[in-house]
Amino acid sequence: MPLSPIYDEALGFAAALHRSQTRKGTPVPYISHLLSVSALVIEYGGDETAAIAALLHDALEDQGRDGQTEREIRARFGEEVLAIVKGCTDTEATPKPPWRARKEAYVAHLAHASPRVHLVSCADKLHNARSIVSDLRVLGHALWSRFTGEKDGTLWYYDALARAFANASIGPLAAELERTVAEMHALAALTPRA
Repeated sequence: MPLSPIYDEALGFAAALHRSQTRKGTPVPYISHLLSVSALVIEYGGDETAAIAALLHDALEDQGRDGQTEREIRARFGEEVLAIVKGCTDTEATPKPPWRARKEAYVAHLAHASPRVHLVSCADKLHNARSIVSDLRVLGHALWSRFTGEKDGTLWYYDALARAFANASIGPLAAELERTVAEMHALAALTPRA
């Protein structure tokens, strides 16, 4: 699938939006996550619309509190991209609702989400799960302090996501998430409390 100049524009927009942001608990620029999610979407058969939405999937949640980001996504990339981004956003509320309630609502919403939302969201969760697995190997139990849900909540959330995507019948990407979550559990069991 050749990508058009609109993809390049979305990449620049995402880089500018998240320029000062890093991955949770690391010095890694946040754009690395957005690039990885977009690459997964492309590799698992997504079209350019989904690949662009993957670059922007955290724009509203992380950078869109004033409504300007939503308006700009709509104007520059269209309603379809915006709908996918909104479908991947667990809240736009300020302040954010409590963590567990927010995550439960997000998982419940996946039962009715579009195939493109399933694809982008599953790619997002897969990249996050892979990062957790990688960091567990290096940091052990100390990793869990990065997450609001800590160890138990994070494991619950990824289990719930893996089940939701398996039920959505999105195929190999969901199966890869299930394998990664199983590895996360195995490593979590080996990481004693410090």
